[in-house]
Amino acid sequence: SDWIVILFFIITGILSTLGNGYVIFMSSKRKKKLRPAEIMTVNLAVCDLGISVVGKPFSIISFFSHRWMFGWIGCRWYGWAGFFFGCGSLITMTAVSLDRYLKICHLSYGTWLKRHHAFICLAIIWAYAMFWATVPFAGVGSYAPEPFGTSCTLDWWLAQASVAGQAFVLSILFFCLLFPTAVIVFSYVKIILKVKSSTKEVAHYDTRIQNSHILEMKLTKVAMLICAGFLIAWIPYAVVSVWSAFGQPDSVPIQFSVIPTLLAKSAAMYNPIIYQVIDCKFACCRSGGLKAKNSLKKSRTYTISAHGDSVAMNETQLE
Repeated sequence: SDWIVILFFIITGILSTLGNGYVIFMSSKRKKKLRPAEIMTVNLAVCDLGISVVGKPFSIISFFSHRWMFGWIGCRWYGWAGFFFGCGSLITMTAVSLDRYLKICHLSYGTWLKRHHAFICLAIIWAYAMFWATVPFAGVGSYAPEPFGTSCTLDWWLAQASVAGQAFVLSILFFCLLFPTAVIVFSYVKIILKVKSSTKEVAHYDTRIQNSHILEMKLTKVAMLICAGFLIAWIPYAVVSVWSAFGQPDSVPIQFSVIPTLLAKSAAMYNPIIYQVIDCKFACCRSGGLKAKNSLKKSRTYTISAHGDSVAMNETQLE
């Protein structure tokens, strides 16, 4: 079973590093043309790449040795980096969901959102993640080895020791999981309701407005799939962590606790796949036949880039 876990880490680590690295590389080639929504999604790729590059090698080496190999300082650094990039990913997706909600449900919002607003949002996201990841170093909480002893995470077991530990764990759960998740769910529920009510209306507009609507729906579909994948990957881990904090930690078998951890650590691998599946599907639906083939060859590989001259024109008009 150890070899299965090690192989899983190696495969997900390689795919995540290559996928997210490729996304960032291709986006850097057209960085001055990135739209605000694309800038936010590039930030998500940066977070996913950070999780893979910083976390996977330490976990793989420790699994080989059946124990954490990098000492107490290494444990705290590993825990901080994993939580920092993970929190950054979730808050980025929260910001993307709000962007989609405001753009779909409040059309006037899209007329003033510019690139510099996206960069301001990025600064807030990194500051938010930095704050919550660094709080444990101030003595309020801590990072500690996980039950199976080959990786480190937030010390959820502090909630068993004191009221201060319970306050720390509850704050982390609310500000770094429950609140962002509630915002994401609210945003996409409102979007779904809005799309259902407006689909017939859009059919009566001219081609330019219909194409703009199709592009916005594409961006929204990508964002929804990314958020769903992230939450599906991380919620089992959160449930086990909460049970360890407030329930009976020993009632969770060590072998069982490994599964949510593996699922959570594989989340960084999904996004580049989602980008490409949606991108290729969109290109084929828009072009058809030989034109679709040529469009795919010339396409900007990054997820939410537009394909073909007509969509590129709409992209300019949407700015």
